[in-house]
Amino acid sequence: MKLKNAVVFITGANRGLGRAFAEAALAAGAAKVYAAARDSASITLPGVVPIALDVTDPAQVAAAAAQCTDVTLLINNAGISQGVGVLAGDAIATARRHLDTNFFGVWALTQAFAPVLQANGGGAVLNVLSVLSWVTLPGLTPYSASKAAAWALSNGLRSELKAQGTQLTSLHVGYMDTDMTRGLDAPKSSPAEVARLALAELEAGAFEVLADDISRQVKQSLSTAAPAYAG
Repeated sequence: MKLKNAVVFITGANRGLGRAFAEAALAAGAAKVYAAARDSASITLPGVVPIALDVTDPAQVAAAAAQCTDVTLLINNAGISQGVGVLAGDAIATARRHLDTNFFGVWALTQAFAPVLQANGGGAVLNVLSVLSWVTLPGLTPYSASKAAAWALSNGLRSELKAQGTQLTSLHVGYMDTDMTRGLDAPKSSPAEVARLALAELEAGAFEVLADDISRQVKQSLSTAAPAYAG
């Protein structure tokens, strides 16, 4: 699909990669950008339409799809990351919070907007995943599990959405310079560059975008005798 004159709906669009997607979509000539966040007052980017949305709230998800009937591109960007060890007392509760947002939130938004996209010619869905869909770091098992589940979900959605002419593209990226990685001493990608690359690849029809070296290296390792997830 083409970004020029597209109508884009972005979750978690108040900061970080979500805001970068909104800026990149506007720069690419999108006709309208809906910027969604739990607190719509936190949306400060000029030129977008703020939408109050908690992706874990079914009523708000349904209301967003009913309100934004002109959408041609859905970007499932909203996500959480909370570090916890797998044996900690609150680990399972933490994992459920991750799954509610990073997995079920993606599913709910895509399910709600699929008829909208079909009515508008098919369009596309872009799911923001992670290199941690394929590898797990200490303290990040709930996050990795939710992103691995979202990767499997994305592959299933891609097959089913194809029947209605809707493209699904998955984005895998490592560390980005956002609030989520604040204080982490590691090479980080620019959210603006990741957003620009992801939208360009989506326009080119890619089913998957590997946005940085670490994502490409980990993906390549999966078919070797010593895959990255083996530790």
